Amino acid sequence: MAGHGPGLLIRDTELWTGDGAGPKVDVLVEGGSIARISNHLPSDGADRVIDAKGGLLLPGLHDHHVHLAGLAVRTQSVRCGPPAVTNRAELSKALTGAPGSGWIRGVGYHESVLDALPDARALDALVPDRPLRMQHRSGRMWLLNSAALDELLSSAEPPDGLEREAGRFTGRLFDEDAWLRTAMDSTPPDFAVVSAELARLGVTGLTDMTPQNGPDMAEHFAAQRAASALVQSLTLAGTLDLAHAPQRGWTLGPVKLHLHEADLPAFDDAVAIARAAHEQGRALAIHCVSEVEIVFALALLEQAGATPGDRIEHASIASSDHIARMADLGLAVCVQPHFVAERGDRYLLDVEPRLHGDLYRLQSLRAAGIPTAGGSDAPFAMPDPWAAMRAAISRRTAAGAVIGADEALPPEHALALWLADPAGLSRQREVAVGAPADLCLLDRKWADARERLAKEQVVLTIASGKVVHDLVDQTPVERHAR
Repeated sequence: MAGHGPGLLIRDTELWTGDGAGPKVDVLVEGGSIARISNHLPSDGADRVIDAKGGLLLPGLHDHHVHLAGLAVRTQSVRCGPPAVTNRAELSKALTGAPGSGWIRGVGYHESVLDALPDARALDALVPDRPLRMQHRSGRMWLLNSAALDELLSSAEPPDGLEREAGRFTGRLFDEDAWLRTAMDSTPPDFAVVSAELARLGVTGLTDMTPQNGPDMAEHFAAQRAASALVQSLTLAGTLDLAHAPQRGWTLGPVKLHLHEADLPAFDDAVAIARAAHEQGRALAIHCVSEVEIVFALALLEQAGATPGDRIEHASIASSDHIARMADLGLAVCVQPHFVAERGDRYLLDVEPRLHGDLYRLQSLRAAGIPTAGGSDAPFAMPDPWAAMRAAISRRTAAGAVIGADEALPPEHALALWLADPAGLSRQREVAVGAPADLCLLDRKWADARERLAKEQVVLTIASGKVVHDLVDQTPVERHAR
């Protein structure tokens, strides 16, 4: 949606104060900033006057951990794992129903579907006549059928990450996204559709945490921002080389270290990466989804020396001892509370019972003084921050089980996860004079919104002073019908 020019006046809005709502005020946006906040501001010169009718005005939400390119191609992909697909018959139906005649791109596969990580021959039984690449839910592995192997290897040498058994390629491809893109001669996707989708959710800022982000990908992000295909402000994490890319339309973020328990890097090499990141003036963001990974991460930061901004991504399993060590190191944590809702029933089956209380902690992190922020990890989970907030409050799985009831947050703290400042997760962004005009207006006051936080309550999103989502003039019935 096209934006409005300078002079946007929001009347009679309840202002977010950081722990609730303050008195009703008028807010004037000029250019890309908040120009005035007061009672009964004059409307002279305003391009548009919006009657908020007492609805809550928030800083725009920020997704602190997203993989935007993967999210952008989600609509072109076949769902291959829970909850949409849970068994062989459902997987076969999903794959054979894929439109077109060329490549099939599957996402979200979990070994519970076939009770295995299938090789190429097993996938041939499902899709014999089209090349298939199916991504594991972790994002670390692609599963290829024989047609896919033949097509890829006809134009590219096999990479180190292509598994071979008894002289035969199995079709299991580990950590080779860059090779796959080159072999398929693919280009990064357009972000316009997914950016608009995020705007409808009230999201005005993103931190892309894809570990392979380097200068080439940064150039694509810059072009998308310049073309207004990507309306959200952007922080890019990625490789050490990313520091050498011109920062046009984006802000340099942490160096991403993606640990994998089955293939951890040499400890000294990991320490060297941490020190190199710090020498660039950048933080280190470490992917940790297992007990082994968080132990490794904390040991390497204790050896390398932690600096402000260093952070743990996910902290999927964190004991009281791990939390104490994170606090001592001054680390922040980017959490994904919606994984309890989306995957919690599977966790209860797959994770050792002794660790159930350590899953996706929230309140314990806050109590230890550890800065926390919320991220979706989309496309490996849904990008809806409001659903994630509800999960942080309820701690309920899809089947209704409760995981870690003591880790639940009140609505104010759940919302605060998406209001953290990407430049320093210990700070909360505010609606204040001089602040960037990144705003989210709800259709109701906080006392009502906190009873059930939902995306349907978002009626206006402003990014860098421009209206990028606008349902203000629609009735509740019209909005909910969308």
